[in-house]
Amino acid sequence: MSVTTTASPGFPAPALDGLPAVTAALAACAAAHDRDAELPLADFELLHGAGLLTATVATRHGGPGAGLADTARILRALGAGDPAVALVTAMTLFTHAAEARTPYWPAGPLAELLAESAQRPVLVNALRVEPELGSPVRGGLPATTARRRGDGWELTGHKIYSTGAYLLDWLLVWAATDEERPRVGSFLVRAGSPGLTVEPVWDHLGLRASRSDDVHLNAVPVPGDRVGPLALPGADGSRHSIGGAWNGLGLAALYLGVAGAARDWLLGFLHERTPSALGAPLASLPRFQAAVGEIEVSLAGADRLVDALAAAVDAGEPGAAEQTGGAKLLATRAAIDAVQQAVALVGNHGLTRHHPLERHLRDVLCARVHTPQDDSVLLAAGRAALDRVRPR
Repeated sequence: MSVTTTASPGFPAPALDGLPAVTAALAACAAAHDRDAELPLADFELLHGAGLLTATVATRHGGPGAGLADTARILRALGAGDPAVALVTAMTLFTHAAEARTPYWPAGPLAELLAESAQRPVLVNALRVEPELGSPVRGGLPATTARRRGDGWELTGHKIYSTGAYLLDWLLVWAATDEERPRVGSFLVRAGSPGLTVEPVWDHLGLRASRSDDVHLNAVPVPGDRVGPLALPGADGSRHSIGGAWNGLGLAALYLGVAGAARDWLLGFLHERTPSALGAPLASLPRFQAAVGEIEVSLAGADRLVDALAAAVDAGEPGAAEQTGGAKLLATRAAIDAVQQAVALVGNHGLTRHHPLERHLRDVLCARVHTPQDDSVLLAAGRAALDRVRPR
């Protein structure tokens, strides 16, 4: 289903038909962003003007209410243009989508978020990963601690891999209370709060402009009305299942966008490259035609898998959300393999910074680090298969 008419004047319907132009605009600046390892706000002003940054705002709030299928379409297009912009955008889209499914923002902060988002780009991300804990998906309590201070709370802790940290307006900080039986939840922190600092440590191989820096919280005050629901660890597994589906398929689509951009560059290169000994473009050789065919078939299958399963999740089909981990694995492997094959085909041309293929390779490799990671997906799938035929 395409979202086209349900938005209010405050939240225009996302201009899905204009995605190719957005992709081209982002691609024109992507190399510079990668080189400088930073993103200007102008990129997000472009997305905000096209209704893409608020596409998943709930219809009850006057938003478009885009589902996972349309979100995957958006992120694939943004990933083809600049995956760093796409990743920062994904975090905001996922936040609005989570609120649309299960309201968890307190009324006051939600009103602020929506009012500001209608007027300008407002970026949000959930900060969960920590130096000692790693990703909380594998279990454990956060070391970031929330302590009662009067009617509110005080946060102290250290978050890492905080995508877009220096651009964020709202930080959803996952923390544990210091109660006798600790509860966990998201504490809504505004950028610029006292005690909040961003440490610019991000220096990775790929997605350099995403600025997934460290965030330090030193007795950051959080008013009592800026706290999401607090629960004992492990509660509300159904919510996490649907959220995991959005994360897995949305990011798979993003990296398929990177692979699509690499393929498109390869096609142009093979048509243009005419070795003197051959006297014809490389595109005329059956060996290159077959190799391109393998890339094309693999990416087309992965695109179709992601799109079909995203539509199934939107439709509430039983078991669809549980299949998304495997789909993410297959899709990201297809994306990585496609870019690696493209590099192998063109040799040194694929590894020089004069061409974008080396950047696409660095960026697409980041697909492996996102939750759910391959080992977790395969372990769960293997156990489920073995349980189906367990001797009685």
